[in-house]
Amino acid sequence: MYEPIRTKPVVHRLGGRHSDGHAGYPHSSRAEALDTQLAGHLAALLTVTDELGLDGAAARIAAQVTRLRGAEPTRAPCADIAGAAELTALHQRAHDLAGRALVVAASRADTTVAILAAERMDAHAAALASQNLAGSL
Repeated sequence: MYEPIRTKPVVHRLGGRHSDGHAGYPHSSRAEALDTQLAGHLAALLTVTDELGLDGAAARIAAQVTRLRGAEPTRAPCADIAGAAELTALHQRAHDLAGRALVVAASRADTTVAILAAERMDAHAAALASQNLAGSL
């Protein structure tokens, strides 16, 4: 019914290594990939937190980025926030980034970062709610 495959497969492994010349290429494990992804989300959250001028939260996030990367993260200066719309956008972005960090932290079972990300989500959600209430007055 079906014609047999007559060509060699694209990925052919000999002795557990790729035969296409990539045997010496370093491959990262799932845990290393999750560490890198989590550090990236936290670094982005740190940037937005710095722009908002939340020094205490930024210090806690920076400590976790340092733990994951092994080096101090680059810090952003506090931004001159022009109006309520820009402030709302920053809080929304921070909330989204904290949510992404929470998902990755949960998948790698990092309780410390998961708690920190959940706290940041709550703080930014509260800030967004208070801005919505103030805007409706």
